[in-house]
Amino acid sequence: MRSKTSAFFFGLVLYAIILSASGSAQAQTALPSPSPTPQAAPTPTLEHEFFRNILRDQVAIWTAPFHLHQRDARWLAPITLGTAALITTDRMTADEIGESHRQLRLSRAISRGGSMYGTGSVALTFYLFGRAKHNTRARETGLLGAEALIDSGIVVTALKEISQRRRPNAARSRGDFFHGGSSFPSGHSIEAWSLATVIANEYHDHRAVQIAAYGLATTISLSRYTGHNHFLSDVLVGSAMGYGIGRYVYHAHHREVSDSGAQTGTRHSKLWPMIAPVYARRAHEYGATLAWSF
Repeated sequence: MRSKTSAFFFGLVLYAIILSASGSAQAQTALPSPSPTPQAAPTPTLEHEFFRNILRDQVAIWTAPFHLHQRDARWLAPITLGTAALITTDRMTADEIGESHRQLRLSRAISRGGSMYGTGSVALTFYLFGRAKHNTRARETGLLGAEALIDSGIVVTALKEISQRRRPNAARSRGDFFHGGSSFPSGHSIEAWSLATVIANEYHDHRAVQIAAYGLATTISLSRYTGHNHFLSDVLVGSAMGYGIGRYVYHAHHREVSDSGAQTGTRHSKLWPMIAPVYARRAHEYGATLAWSF
């Protein structure tokens, strides 16, 4: 039942993207050119590039280990050492939390927010709101959020099949790798963090949004441990990978938008005016416009 519901929500996201992409294409072909002057080819929309971007993402994600630099040791070493330490102590920490059952109901309720249908509905809401209100930032958040979720889903499914780690609540061989399990890494954590990172980067100028996004992702991740569904190392690796995927998707495909949600191009300092040339050959008008943004 859960897999059908998850597929349904992602189906809605993909269906909305396909519809908007086809609608944009029809609009572009139906509108006549206002001038015989050759026009530059329009930049493909994120809807048009959605599936191509996912393929590009997967190539970049799986080949990332071959493109590491010495400076990457600043974050790679602590995560590797932390994961190794947690794997060593996973059974002990699982036993400690396993003695408490009062938090199970709350933990499982919270963890639903990190499921595919939970995160997928958030991305879909951003996208539909952006389309309805002509808010480019919200629309892009939904698109890139959905892209990051699909990327994360592909990666975590492959890693679960490879690692086959038994869950903390398994009757036998709990915590063992290559024993037909599906514990490593945490799927809820990678999905929650990939979406939260896209949202936090899109709204980088709204500290409250960043705190809320990362706070919810942290809460969802920890609920997988307190709910006896995952070990702490599963949660750490899933969270770190989700953050990395979300950050990559944002920086690879983000297009600059203004506070109102309109696409603006490149950023410029508020201390200096935006200067744009004015040229109208037939009207013999030449000059420049200056505009400050406050």
